[in-house]
Amino acid sequence: MGNILEVQGVSKNFGSFTALNNVSISVPKGSIFGLLGPNGAGKTTLIRIINQITMPDSGHVFLDGEPLNPLHIKDIGYLPEERGLYKSMKVGEQALYLAQLKGLSHNEAKARLKYWFDRLDIGDWWHKKIQELSKGMAQKIQFVVTVLHQPKLLIFDEPFSGFDPINANLIKDEILKLREDGATVIFSTHRMESVEELCDEITLINKSNKILDGKLIDIKRQFKTNTFEVGISTKKQDVLEQELSEKFQVSSANFKSLGNELKLNIKLSDNDKPNDLLSFLCNHGEVSHFVELIPSVNDIFIQTIQNN
Repeated sequence: MGNILEVQGVSKNFGSFTALNNVSISVPKGSIFGLLGPNGAGKTTLIRIINQITMPDSGHVFLDGEPLNPLHIKDIGYLPEERGLYKSMKVGEQALYLAQLKGLSHNEAKARLKYWFDRLDIGDWWHKKIQELSKGMAQKIQFVVTVLHQPKLLIFDEPFSGFDPINANLIKDEILKLREDGATVIFSTHRMESVEELCDEITLINKSNKILDGKLIDIKRQFKTNTFEVGISTKKQDVLEQELSEKFQVSSANFKSLGNELKLNIKLSDNDKPNDLLSFLCNHGEVSHFVELIPSVNDIFIQTIQNN
């Protein structure tokens, strides 16, 4: 299907400070793309360049194969971390105004707003002022006006900020549906569990440089250590642990269980097979727990940042 967004060798300086240094990313159509990095890494600068709020000093940006230009504003929906609603305006009046700025007619905007207000069960908020709403309620309105014009590319910067768990799950499901309906999503957050749940691909930026990118599943494979977390019940725990230590790299494990098993992390060599380890364990006791330790996005994030 190709890429909806191509950022090629983009750099941006603010005086003597380098915000982005020769950064390139490719965002596949129909994907949820995680843009990650610690505070001050350069993520917000890159998002502002994509939204044409600021311009790069060098490099190029292409949207759906075309050089990025002002006409593309209608093709992008942007939910900023710092929300931008007018607090003294009524919800419905403001939503209609913002929808028409994105090119919708009054009638079309009203019809789409009715759909979203009904869908999110917020119809009775139409005549309320933003300042009368909680942070999470205002966040729902901001989400609606971001997606209302059905843009090709959606950029969500910390979209779950201010939401309780129920509403966070509600918006997560809506983001997944938007992808199913053909939208592409750039998702920037510090909530790594949300990245695990949502993202197909990620890019990690640190100190203005891209230091990691690719499909999330491939990155996890790259970082995995072939280590298995094992729980086994046996009358001869010391003997078994000694035997395992002679064959593998073994360390103590700590996980919750209902029994008093021997709990170990066992790292296999490239020549060892998980089935062989499991067979060995089954011959020496009752295996209650056998799980490969797959690195989490949080683990990968911390390890990569610390090494760069």
